[in-house]
Amino acid sequence: METKINSKAILITFMIGAFFAILNETLLNIALTELMVVFNIDAPTVQWMATGFMLVMGVLMPISALLIQWFTTRQMFIGVMSIFLLGTTIAASALNFPMLLTGRMIQAVGTGLLIPVIFNALLLLYRPEVRGKIMGTFGLVIMFAPAIGPTLSGVIVDLLGWRWLFITVIPFALFSILFAFKYLQNVGEVTRPKVDILSIILSSIGIGGIVYGFSSAGEEGEGFTSAKIIIILAVSFISLIVFVFRQLKLDQPLLDVRVFKYKSYARGIIIFIIVIMAMFASEIVMPMYLQGPLGYSAKVAGLLLLPGALLNGLMSPTMGALFDKYGPRKLIIPGTITLVGVMIFFSNINPSVPIWAFIIVYMVLMLSISAIMMPSQTNALNELPKNLYPHGTAIANTLQPVAGALGVSIFVSIMTQGQADYLEGRSAVTEETANQAMTYGVHHAYWFALALTVIAFIVALFIKKAVSPDFDEEKKPAEGEAL
Repeated sequence: METKINSKAILITFMIGAFFAILNETLLNIALTELMVVFNIDAPTVQWMATGFMLVMGVLMPISALLIQWFTTRQMFIGVMSIFLLGTTIAASALNFPMLLTGRMIQAVGTGLLIPVIFNALLLLYRPEVRGKIMGTFGLVIMFAPAIGPTLSGVIVDLLGWRWLFITVIPFALFSILFAFKYLQNVGEVTRPKVDILSIILSSIGIGGIVYGFSSAGEEGEGFTSAKIIIILAVSFISLIVFVFRQLKLDQPLLDVRVFKYKSYARGIIIFIIVIMAMFASEIVMPMYLQGPLGYSAKVAGLLLLPGALLNGLMSPTMGALFDKYGPRKLIIPGTITLVGVMIFFSNINPSVPIWAFIIVYMVLMLSISAIMMPSQTNALNELPKNLYPHGTAIANTLQPVAGALGVSIFVSIMTQGQADYLEGRSAVTEETANQAMTYGVHHAYWFALALTVIAFIVALFIKKAVSPDFDEEKKPAEGEAL
């Protein structure tokens, strides 16, 4: 039975909550150095503020498919935003680092469950021919919030101190909860499938171990040759393999991996993963290069990357509207071709490249990502029947931190190995030689990225416009009515 609902009020509710939850992901990064001084901790310890956050999100996202089917939209949104508010409050009042880390991990619980809840609701709420625009509008929040996070963080820390990174978020999180109480309506049905505890354990070990393993491998002092990393990754992959086979046997799987039998979904997710890897890695490698051979400070490097990040977010609604009008091929194929060209540029970058050229190319990179990422994900989800929406969104959102951790660790490892190879046998290492070594390492990293983007382009050639089997062209719901 179709239910009359206020779709605009629901979208606004989601955007308010998501903006501050996602903003929080990058808001703390620039304050890590100050936290080391305040709490008298070393770099590997403070890094848990970032690694632990991503780890908790990765573990919880597979479980989101189950929770979405057990609780209503209102219960889930208000619940996860309340958890996020609790974590923010604890972090803001932290007396020591363990208390701060606890608050941060509780924040991650709220953030990790929020995005799958929103994506699932939007798929149920909007008909396929306008989903691109809606997903693009929501993508503006997803891209814009982390883009301004470091810049906003720097201003807040300099003027008010690190606690205000959390204090300033509290009133907005509270407002989001109160707004949801008044305007948010339920979308979809509560089916309450059977809970399989073993599946939860296997997915937690598998996803958590992969995120932690690859994140640790990318950090200084660790690598893929470390016995600890090899054991963690081996156990994680075995757990995931057992998890997948178990899901195929269960009548009510925790995460239905059968979504990959839908070709548009599988192709879209492959492209989505490659783009996430390229984006996350570029956001790590490029600042390092700007601060190394190019000699810019951390704040200046951040400002040089800001135009591209802002363009990525601002173009998301436009790309969504173009997706609705022209379909995925006319966006994703040119986008992947452009991405290949950008990787060729970065694989030949050197200190003599003028900074204006770097800024323009980085903007082109982020523009191409906006043309690929949301359209490929939306088209992938469009092919699924309604009963698989929770599983499709959960898998896509689970793969995001996994792909990010994988991309960063592989890129940094290749770059580091390239530097080591260049410096091997040299008795004296001058600043010029060190810069040349880093340039050599960056070239190697982007050769790998070039290979990935070529694969994305080849997959894009087979992309077709997808329509859910539940969607009846003759029975399109009116605006503001659930499918």
